[in-house]
Amino acid sequence: MTPRIADITRHTLETQISVNFNADGTGQATFDTGIPFLEHMLDQIARHGLFDLQIHAKGDLHIDAHHTVEDIGITFGQAIKQALGDKKGIRRYGHAYVPLDEALSRVTIDCSGRPGLFFSVDFTQHRVGEFDVELVREFFQGLVNHALITLHIENLRGDNTHHIVETIFKAFGRALRAAVEFDPRMQNITPSTKGTLV
Repeated sequence: MTPRIADITRHTLETQISVNFNADGTGQATFDTGIPFLEHMLDQIARHGLFDLQIHAKGDLHIDAHHTVEDIGITFGQAIKQALGDKKGIRRYGHAYVPLDEALSRVTIDCSGRPGLFFSVDFTQHRVGEFDVELVREFFQGLVNHALITLHIENLRGDNTHHIVETIFKAFGRALRAAVEFDPRMQNITPSTKGTLV
């Protein structure tokens, strides 16, 4: 089996991002982004998705975290797309429900080749520590646009904003893991009647 690994760099006047992604990893992760809460959430993706993930970022954090968070999402999305290649043999669809105390979120993924984000989350606070939770949507919007996946994110209940965000990232990791796993009954077959998912 060809290793499903991608190494992507993205440099703009606002950010310099590098992402190394292994879709068949063991949950090992290292981050250096200057945004501790985002790193905590990215770690949830790696650990619950069993992906190896390294992300290093330098951005204009003296302005705010928007450009850096969005560009990490973009670069991570590019890495997912590159690692999956032609997507032959994958399950294509994945979903997960994840609770954390009072919070419960559902994430559903289609590795469809068509970008779409459907985000139904009402945060109870605007910030977790120094992190603006509006950037959660910006991260996932950048990711789906460049991974070319359809992604539904729904928070079903929750009071604590930290818990809500964490259930979203954990559920995303588990849903992505399910979607990109190989189906032994679909070896070398593209899971689409069109014959392509790119």
